[in-house]
Amino acid sequence: MVLTLYGLSFSTCTKRVATVMHEKQVPFKLVQVDYLKNEHKSPAFLEKQPFGQVPYLDDDGYIIYESRAICRYIAEKYADQGTALIPRDLKAKGLFEQAASVELSNFDYYATRAVFEVVYKPKLGLVPDSAVFDSLVATLEQKLDAYDRILSKQKYLSGDEVTLADLFHLPYAVSLPEAGVNAMEVRPNVARWLKDLTSRPSWQTIKDGISSTA
Repeated sequence: MVLTLYGLSFSTCTKRVATVMHEKQVPFKLVQVDYLKNEHKSPAFLEKQPFGQVPYLDDDGYIIYESRAICRYIAEKYADQGTALIPRDLKAKGLFEQAASVELSNFDYYATRAVFEVVYKPKLGLVPDSAVFDSLVATLEQKLDAYDRILSKQKYLSGDEVTLADLFHLPYAVSLPEAGVNAMEVRPNVARWLKDLTSRPSWQTIKDGISSTA
């Protein structure tokens, strides 16, 4: 059975999963969830994804949600094809898990909220809070100073091979300039790393919208 991904073509979290699907050369069908019709809050959707969020994955009746969990599932199920995104060596895997934790705690927390504050709030008819935005960006810049030191010593966040931990950053890393934040571009090692990631065929294929591949 072809994997079915329920999400949105332009959703950041759906893009995170689709990038990994392309890296692992896994065909998938994208089922668009109509937010305007509140399909994500329908009883049928909530039965699969109780938080009413996208995406979720259906693998022949096996349902899994949360984009990073889906990515790990795909990377391990298809470990022997495409790019090896989770190391098998214990110590290398430990560094991967460390990097994945760094992304969630030291990047995503600040980047997603900063983007939401000035990009998505106006689209929702809400008023951005400039003080909140400035505080988030200031902290993110401090975190990216640490990133720059790490990336001065190695190609990727957990070593010299790309992993899920690197790819997890993509959707919001490319959204920061839309929010008026150039914190990644002005740090040379971070900028080099991000250019490498955004140049990958997997991201180039889905950056302007996701399409089914099966």
